[in-house]
Amino acid sequence: MEPASPLAIADFRRYWCARFIAVFATMSMVVLIGYQLYDVAREDYGMSVAEASFQLGLLGLAQFIPLFLLTPVAGLAADRFDRRYVAAFANGLDGLIAALLALLTWADALNLPILFTLAAAHGAARVFVNPAMSAIAPNIVPAPLLPRAIAMSSMAWQTASVIAPAVGGLVFARYDWLPHAMSALMLGGAMLLVIGIRPIKANHTGQRLKPLRQIIEGMVYVWRERFLLGCITLDLFAVLLAGATALLPVFARDILFVGPEGLGLMRAAPALGASSVALYLAFRPLERKVGMKMLYAVAAFGALTIAFGFSRSFLLSLAILAMMGAVDMISVFIRSSLVQLFTPDDKRGRVSAISGLAISASNELGEMQSGIAAAILGATGAVVFGGAGAILVTLVWAWYFPELRRANSFEPQELKREVTT
Repeated sequence: MEPASPLAIADFRRYWCARFIAVFATMSMVVLIGYQLYDVAREDYGMSVAEASFQLGLLGLAQFIPLFLLTPVAGLAADRFDRRYVAAFANGLDGLIAALLALLTWADALNLPILFTLAAAHGAARVFVNPAMSAIAPNIVPAPLLPRAIAMSSMAWQTASVIAPAVGGLVFARYDWLPHAMSALMLGGAMLLVIGIRPIKANHTGQRLKPLRQIIEGMVYVWRERFLLGCITLDLFAVLLAGATALLPVFARDILFVGPEGLGLMRAAPALGASSVALYLAFRPLERKVGMKMLYAVAAFGALTIAFGFSRSFLLSLAILAMMGAVDMISVFIRSSLVQLFTPDDKRGRVSAISGLAISASNELGEMQSGIAAAILGATGAVVFGGAGAILVTLVWAWYFPELRRANSFEPQELKREVTT
């Protein structure tokens, strides 16, 4: 008998828990690395607000370069090897980076070169996690339950994203080394949980191809499938422009004056909104007009970004950030479901890697864009400019990729007919 819920599947429960604690650990690391870098730039190097903001942009670039270089290899690894071990190895490596951060923070030995190096190493480790983890879910959950499984997985991601920045910020204010030590332990736990999932291998129909040919095959497949290309690039360009998250340390320290505790709450607010929506979607998933709903959600994200840029009230800013997380969750849920359901299993690792590259590029390159824009326009101007750009991208993509508007349902065969007619 087919299970009624993904949570009835033991492997999915392990998968969900591993995702939760790994995201908790990495979100705490990312938030605090950004704050530590900005604070070191201001205090130890005597940089101005604009100069330190630019360093945040460079931090995004430092994390993106290894991501860009290693994404094809990570996708290939997820399609050629046991996906459990790929994800577990990457979590273990990231745990070592967290432990080193804890040690150096405790010893007060951090400087800009060290922070940039560890951020780049963190980016290199994380690039191997997402393709493998994304490709595992369709192998342990029946296709009819996959949208609910994706919603629950997103709920794990978003719930951890709510808790981690707030907890990390509060603990950091008292014991600055402890959040990184906690991240190291959690990543070790995630590694063990992933290994506990039953052995999984994708359907390697193209395994006889040489590795380089397989990498190229995955890229060509995404390029030729306009529907996948539209889904992936919509998120890439919209979030790349509306990258307000990168400038939250500036708003926390020098605009809203709320310090690291306030930064933790600000980083948690979008995830709170997103996790609320994810919880709803886990039990009441969207069924019809999914493509148009995705486009509306991205446009709303841009509009809310503009509102956040103009806000000077901490409470109002938190409310806007929560709404941004809510509409972004709708977009993420729809796009992730469509990409997984549209892609054949033997290519899921590579397609997930390309999708992950787009998401991370939108985040890391968005940080660089925000840092440069903030140096020129100021933090408020950069955020407002990015939000307007996200709305423009949505309008262009809705026109250029009509396949996105035609996507009506999550049923795989029906979906393929809808977007190819």
